[in-house]
Amino acid sequence: MTTPRLAIGCMTGTSLDAIDAAAVHAVGHGLDLHAHPLGHVSVPIPDDVRADLRRLCNGDALTTRQITQCRSAFGRAHADAVSLLLEEHAELGRPTLVALHGQTVVHDPPLSWQLVDAWPVADRFACPIVSDLRSADLAAGGQGAPITPLSDWLMFRSPTHARAIVNLGGFCNATILPAGGAHEDVIGFDVCACNQLLDAGARRALGHDYDEGGAAASRGAPAPDASNALLDFLRAQVDSGRSLGTGDEGMPWLDTWADRLAPRDLLATIAVGVGRVIRERVSPDASQGCEIYLAGGGARNAALVAAIPGARPLDDLGVAPQARESAAMAVLGLLAADGVPVTLPRVTGRRTQVPLSGAWINTRPTL
Repeated sequence: MTTPRLAIGCMTGTSLDAIDAAAVHAVGHGLDLHAHPLGHVSVPIPDDVRADLRRLCNGDALTTRQITQCRSAFGRAHADAVSLLLEEHAELGRPTLVALHGQTVVHDPPLSWQLVDAWPVADRFACPIVSDLRSADLAAGGQGAPITPLSDWLMFRSPTHARAIVNLGGFCNATILPAGGAHEDVIGFDVCACNQLLDAGARRALGHDYDEGGAAASRGAPAPDASNALLDFLRAQVDSGRSLGTGDEGMPWLDTWADRLAPRDLLATIAVGVGRVIRERVSPDASQGCEIYLAGGGARNAALVAAIPGARPLDDLGVAPQARESAAMAVLGLLAADGVPVTLPRVTGRRTQVPLSGAWINTRPTL
């Protein structure tokens, strides 16, 4: 009988509001893994760390000392998040491993950096720690993203229903899971700028890191000329068929329209435009009757969700939308421990097999 394993995954998003940590209970190994998400917590990122991460994400200059201090403090904040998760869910017991995604401060394949110092987590917990889960794919000629489709297949596939798992993150990405399909049948792709543009719009229009619940956008109305320009920009991203990242956030559009529209209308224009393009892109790939589930920080934006008619919250599959990516990191950590490449060539475009996924502390164990 296979010994059950408990993996912890950690993830941070574009808004830089919190570190999400999720626990996953797993039985089996490799592609026969049966994974069930358990508890989840969100821990606020310290203000000084968030400020430096924001500067790095914006491409602003920091000294090497500042970057090193930020990386170390961010690692300690991850250790605190894992500690809180295990304290609030004492029934979980000792983790088998912890997987850290880190904060993406640049993504421009073949260059990508998910910043985090894993050592504070290793110091706190006596188990293997894995991070840097994208680099093996990038070295093998892939885009390094989307990274979650294989974990989506393991957690959310159905023998009878096609499903689309849509992540409303900094950039929207989607996983299409055909009914009863094997992992080779999974389709995954980036769609367009999402929270990157929504949050930047909130900072410009409201002076806040994000539009809480989409409240301002829900009170506004899309502006026709701005909407048309935004749709052209977003559809061009869809047509590019590539992994999106640094430089794709939509800042030129925002610079053009931010001072010409009322704050609520600016945010409504973004939310409705982004939602419309997501629905357009997901629909053709989804077979008739495909179930669409929304995850990620954007799932809390009522205006954005309303612009994707027919979509359901991931809660309907038993996973909180904000826990999906951290749970995915836990599953990918388990796959990496089992020697399974965590990315799919059909999704990322990697050309060769990868002998090892992730950077390990305590090396790759046999679990």
